[in-house]
Amino acid sequence: MKIPRVLVVLCALLFAVFGSLAARAQASDADKAISTPQLVIIDTDIGDDIDDAFALALALKSPELRVLGVTTTFGNTEMRARLLDRYLKDVGRSDIPVFAGPPSKTDNLMTQAAYAKQTPEKKHQGGAEFILREAREHPGEITLIGIGPLFTVQAAIEHDPAAFKKLKRVVIMGGSIERGYGVDAQGMPNPPQPEWNILCDPAGAKALLASGVPVFMMPLDSTQVPLDAGKRDAIFAHGSPLTDQLTLLYHEWIGNTSNRSPTPTLFDPVAVTFTFRPDLCPTKPMHIEVDGKGLTTLGPGDPNARVCLQSDEKSFLDLLVKRITAD
Repeated sequence: MKIPRVLVVLCALLFAVFGSLAARAQASDADKAISTPQLVIIDTDIGDDIDDAFALALALKSPELRVLGVTTTFGNTEMRARLLDRYLKDVGRSDIPVFAGPPSKTDNLMTQAAYAKQTPEKKHQGGAEFILREAREHPGEITLIGIGPLFTVQAAIEHDPAAFKKLKRVVIMGGSIERGYGVDAQGMPNPPQPEWNILCDPAGAKALLASGVPVFMMPLDSTQVPLDAGKRDAIFAHGSPLTDQLTLLYHEWIGNTSNRSPTPTLFDPVAVTFTFRPDLCPTKPMHIEVDGKGLTTLGPGDPNARVCLQSDEKSFLDLLVKRITAD
């Protein structure tokens, strides 16, 4: 049967119109996602390793996220808060409040203490209390990003587990499921071992996994992403207030750390990236058990976390450099 030419033209026009409308709807949805960014709180042990500073930089330059506040954890939490005060002031984000979590004993060197000491001392309000207050005010809306040992998170759970449960989810960098740090002499990944954030506070990890809040875990398996010299130089040469702070902190880190490669490993920024680009670190439901020595293993029982075992490192690095160097 012959189809009249006018009908063919009419169908083509209809397809074009509906295709255009669909494309506009998709663009509108994307714009809406950015115009109503996720509410996040970042809990960090910034000042020891350098990856926390890069993680915070990425969060600040990601329109998908609105940082309600930053809390510190582990060791001298007041000194870490002073570091954040200077960092946020110098990048023009003093509007973001800083809170200090409970201090803990450690002999771990705070490599960027000199940077922090350039800021006047002051008493910061409690980090655990801030997390709970915001969870009550924004029930079901806040993502807590934990990129340090979980002392502050543990304190919040112990103080008011019902309020803590009002968080939307918790995304952490932590754990070691199928691989440990680095590679062996043959270039093969080392076997699982206690990862630093969990090792420092196994009880905090256990409390989080039992809290009833959805937990998303970015372990060593997916977060050992090196920032090579080329990308590092591109960031440090950019010359913005943000990249200047990263440059200062990087040089304090490298200068105060013995036997350290100049190439930092970007563990923590992977957790930040997951919050708005989960496709770069897909997760699987697992039941994670934590022993007293900080080892995280798969166990029987219902899943208590979603875990990313492999990330798209190239896409992650491209996104990180593009965001941090964007004006």
